[in-house]
Amino acid sequence: MSNIIEITDFSAPELDIYARLSEAQLLHYYEPQGGLFIAESPKVIERALDAGYTPVSLLLERKHITGQARGIINRCRDIPVYTADFDVLTKLTGFQLTRGVLCAMRRSKMPSINEICTETHRIALLENIMNPTNVGAIFRCAAALNIDAVLLTPACSDPLYRRAIRVSMGTVFQIPWAYLGSDKEDWPQPGIRMLQEKGFKTVAMALSDSAIRIDDPRLISEEKLAIVLGTEGDGLSPATIADCDYTVRIPMSHGVDSLNVAAASAVAFWQLGNKNPC
Repeated sequence: MSNIIEITDFSAPELDIYARLSEAQLLHYYEPQGGLFIAESPKVIERALDAGYTPVSLLLERKHITGQARGIINRCRDIPVYTADFDVLTKLTGFQLTRGVLCAMRRSKMPSINEICTETHRIALLENIMNPTNVGAIFRCAAALNIDAVLLTPACSDPLYRRAIRVSMGTVFQIPWAYLGSDKEDWPQPGIRMLQEKGFKTVAMALSDSAIRIDDPRLISEEKLAIVLGTEGDGLSPATIADCDYTVRIPMSHGVDSLNVAAASAVAFWQLGNKNPC
């Protein structure tokens, strides 16, 4: 393993991507080409490799060279593997490494909206969800509960931010996703109309007196559904709710009016993720 490099200089520029660059700087690292992201933990890194993402370098605890990162190192031949003891890595990164292994990877080209909408029947659409923890949790729910793809409005948090990847347990690499347009003018009306033209019925998850229950049989019988989820607090915009085909609520008890958006996504995906066979 001649590519193993012991960390002796905290200021080495090759360590900037792990210790000193922001998420935004990583995103634009190779402009005009795609940027970088950081994957944490062996399981997440394995899922990224399985999805075809290209590794740039590894940063890991020394003990993992022959331990849980051994298989990853064998898969990532010819890239530098930076290593040190746990305390040294904690000092370098400013936090305890998740399971002791980080991997810098190149971003891949996102699929087009047409590619995403082809041969898919259940899509999640996230409107302005800016918390990466929620984005990651929604991806994990989508992967587990029969959602074919995820679309995001431009204001959403990047699914390849480190925390979103970690919370998703790497499912951001397993579920196709793309941004619906590049600015706020692409949403909501143009985006909703485009989905409707592709045969999707749009479902606004919202608190409304006129909303139907999520177990309404009309929903599960639809051939194609796009389930639209809004940011916590404000929820979906009135314009989005007005333009969607259905407004849907999850029945609550004990005076609870709503769920966290990630929890609501799990309920919605479980109920609506499988088309009712006709």
